[in-house]
Order: sequence, then structure tokens, then C-alpha cells
Amino acid sequence: MKPRLVPLLPALPLALLLALMLSACAQSPALRATGDLGVIVERGSGSLLLVEHSHQRRLARIEGLGDLSHASVVFSRDQRYAYVFGRDGGLTKVDLLRQRIDRRVVQGGNSIGGAISQDGRLIAVGNYEPGGLRVFDSDTLEPVADIPAPLLDPAAGADSKRSRAVGVVDAPGQRFLFSLFDTGEIWSVDMTEPASPEIRRYHDIGRQPYDALLTSDGRYYLAGLFGEDGMALLDLWQPEAGVERVLHHYGRGDQRLPVYKMPHLEGWTVAGDSAYVPAVGRHQVLVLDRNNWQQTDAIDVAGQPVFVMARPDARQIWVNFAHPDNHLVQVIDTRSHKIIDTLEPGPGVLHMEFTPRGEQVWLSVRDAGEVQVWDPYRLTRMATLPAEKPSGIFFTSRAHEIGL
Repeated sequence: MKPRLVPLLPALPLALLLALMLSACAQSPALRATGDLGVIVERGSGSLLLVEHSHQRRLARIEGLGDLSHASVVFSRDQRYAYVFGRDGGLTKVDLLRQRIDRRVVQGGNSIGGAISQDGRLIAVGNYEPGGLRVFDSDTLEPVADIPAPLLDPAAGADSKRSRAVGVVDAPGQRFLFSLFDTGEIWSVDMTEPASPEIRRYHDIGRQPYDALLTSDGRYYLAGLFGEDGMALLDLWQPEAGVERVLHHYGRGDQRLPVYKMPHLEGWTVAGDSAYVPAVGRHQVLVLDRNNWQQTDAIDVAGQPVFVMARPDARQIWVNFAHPDNHLVQVIDTRSHKIIDTLEPGPGVLHMEFTPRGEQVWLSVRDAGEVQVWDPYRLTRMATLPAEKPSGIFFTSRAHEIGL
């Protein structure tokens, strides 16, 4: 007798079978990559706008991120997740593919940015309250290390406040660096062994470091000083040499000028052997020689510069300004140091971000409630996207840049 084949499933009409297959396909998320994604902080509503720059379009709004009045963002190395540092101490992990919050913790009372480690496994958050650095697992957001800042009044014990941590960056060698505003220090934290961080402290770097940057090659950490002129420079190739004071002229000078907004040091940019720096309280962009950190030129501009951003090919510098000139953006030619155009995107231009190859630059225009996309070669507007009081713009290409 021949064996009889028994069907595993009862026979289904062909039309029903096709309908079931189509329904399953419809319920599966569409496959896409993440290299052209970005997020825009909507500070007024505590939300993120998910965008893609291949077609200059909005994809989703992700809500429930808390106080984003001074928010910053870093990305996982696979560019799938955005980590958002909120002013309210919130650390939020956002899934860009599923377009939703993956995890969220409130780890402090007042935060001022953070960084992701070289291997992508750790997230560090710099805190005003409580002062110091806290480190988390990038997958679970579980605590890994707590590095408290020094007490401001040791005699008061637990009742004393701690120094505020600022200028948090990632650095080669699985390190985080940050500055301490109230005690005038730079700390370097080696997280190679997360259970036992190695901390190197640099004291007396200058009064009130308020922000910092790491050069794109990962070599120099520079901290700006609010309490005096000049900057503090740490050469990570020669950390044993300690901190050097440079740019003694950089700051508000002997004649204290009104400063409407302190420049972000992330707004520094390097083009060739020159660094372009927003002057504090002056209508100038300073040009520095990267080899010795001496000033070589000063470019007069329309107002007090906030961000000074280079097109990826370093041929242009784009500059935005503090109030009352924050409706303007100026474009500087890096060879001649001449202004080649003055644009008027609208009121409250807060931030700029170039696409990775530089064919677009996105501008957040807060008071117009929109984000504008410009062609930096033709200097024409390409697209406008509505947004709720937009501020920071962050593209996923940052995932592969040191110090961002």
C-alpha cells in the first residue's frame, strides 16, 4: 500500500490565501536604512521630529521627551538609536526605525549634554544637579558608573552642592572628558574597565570653564573660560604635559561687552590648517592657525556669531548670530575670508547642520516655526518643513564622528 500524504493545513481558497499573505506583508515594517535619517529638537513641545534628507521630508513626530530647552543628541554606531539628553535630567533612547521611545530614565535633576563611547556600549551624561558624570549601558540604560564632582563646601558634607559638569565628549581610548565649571578642572575618565573607571584630574585650568570641544582628529580638548579670557588646551597625545593656556585674547576682554549668547564651542570648525571661531561679544569670526593656536585673521560679520559651521569640503563657512541679528546667516569663502552672501531665512535661526557630503544645509528657524533646506552651492532654498519651535538638528552621520 502506498503511503497517503496528509495535508498539514486544510485546503484554502486561493483568494483567501493571497489575502492572508498580503495582510502579513502590510503588518511588517518597511525595510529601510538609517544613513539619511536625522532628528530635529522641538523644544516647545518636548518632541523630536524624525526626518530624512534624501527627499527632505518629515517621517514622524516622537513625543514625551520632557524638557528639551537645551537638548543634545548622539547616535548608536548602527545609526538606529538616538540618545537624547534633556535639561530635566532625562536620558531617552529613541528607536528611529520603529519611530518611538525605546527606553527613558530620569537620571539627574539638571543635565547639560553627554556622549557615547568609542565602542558604542556606554552613554555618559554630564550633570549640573547632582554635579558630575553618570555612565549608562547603551542597550538597557542601566547605570554603569557614577563619578561625582568635588564638593563645593566639604565642611557641609552631604548638604554641599557639587561642581557642575560641562563639555562632555567621547575620546579615543574608550575615554570620556569633561570640565568642572565651579572648581576649574578637566577630568579624563578611562572606561576600558567599566567597573573601575580610571580618572585623571587636571586642576587650576582657569576660571569657570563653560563648554568644550574635541578636535575631529581626537587630539585636542579645548575648554572655553567664562570667568576669564583665554582657553584651556589638553593634548591627548601628550596628556602627561598637562593643560596649557592658549588664546589669551579669546573672551570678552578688559572692556566687558554685552554678550547676548555665549558661542557654542561645538560651533568651532576646522578647514585645512585653520580653525574658525566665533568671537565672544564681538561681530567677528576669528581665524586661528591649528599648528600653534595663534590668531591669523579676524573676519567682520553682521552680529555676534553663535555657530560657525564648515561645509564638508571646507570651501565655505556658514555663520548664524545671537539676537538681535538671529534672522541672518552669512556665508564666508575660506580662501579669501570674504563674505560671499548674506541670507535672511527668518526670525530665530538657532542651528545648522550639513548633510554628510554637503549638498544640503538644514536651518532651524524657531520663530517662523519651520526648518529650511538650502543648497549651499547655489545659495537657494530647496524645501521648507513645518516644525514646533525647532532648535538642534542632528543627522545620523554624527554616529561616526569623534567628539560628537
